Amino acid sequence: MIKAILVFNNSAKPRLIKFFEHYPEEIQQQIVRETYQLVSKRSENVCNFLEGGSIIGGNDYRLIYRHYATLYFIFCVDSSESELGILDLIQVFVETLDKCFENVCELDLIFHIDKVHYILQEICLGGMVLETNLNEIVSRFDEQSKLEKQEAGISAAPTKAMTALKEMNLPQKLKDMKLSDLNLNLRF
Repeated sequence: MIKAILVFNNSAKPRLIKFFEHYPEEIQQQIVRETYQLVSKRSENVCNFLEGGSIIGGNDYRLIYRHYATLYFIFCVDSSESELGILDLIQVFVETLDKCFENVCELDLIFHIDKVHYILQEICLGGMVLETNLNEIVSRFDEQSKLEKQEAGISAAPTKAMTALKEMNLPQKLKDMKLSDLNLNLRF
């Protein structure tokens, strides 16, 4: 089972933190610090798997990571997960981000964190892997984007109506109107 997914840059700034088990905030911060220290000091030519630190599950958990440009993508998993399977899952996650954001960079993770979480939820939910097909994940992301655009159009309708009313300057027109100008045919 996946216990946590962490993404941070070379300067130890977290860009995505997702825990699938509850930990108090102090423990979460300690996990992030310890994980960064373990991963960042490793050479580029060593294995991308390492035994976890003392915080999450002790010896029962492993860190599986990939380093792309300025970002570390780290999955904290227990011993029941396949290291190569998780390494492939990281690749799918990064390729999905790359397709959805057209050449993904660190700023995309910062400014579109809601979309990144949506992509992550399509791949993994509750610590269990849901989908590994890149095209299926991108298709779901595109569907979600279309829905968001439709909702933006619907939610913008009241604003457009108010803008049209303001442009009409209705209060001034009512003031300028004279009762004699109204041709009222009242019959009783």
